[in-house]
Amino acid sequence: MDQPIHQFSELFAQLGLPADEAAIRQFIASHSPLRSDLDLADAPFWTDSQAAFLKEEKQDDADWAELVDQLNLALRG
Repeated sequence: MDQPIHQFSELFAQLGLPADEAAIRQFIASHSPLRSDLDLADAPFWTDSQAAFLKEEKQDDADWAELVDQLNLALRG
């Protein structure tokens, strides 16, 4: 499996969120677990631009898609 082009922390920075390890853990803890019937991009805590970015990256299978999948899994745990 290829290594992702970007790091998990870079995804948070791209979303305009604090990207240090403690902030990422706090974000995941405070927004988990995400309901199984809710798409990641449709979660109520995203801004419109964050949701659009997440949808676009997944639909286009773009550079960030693998990390978006990782975020999705982390929020479902």
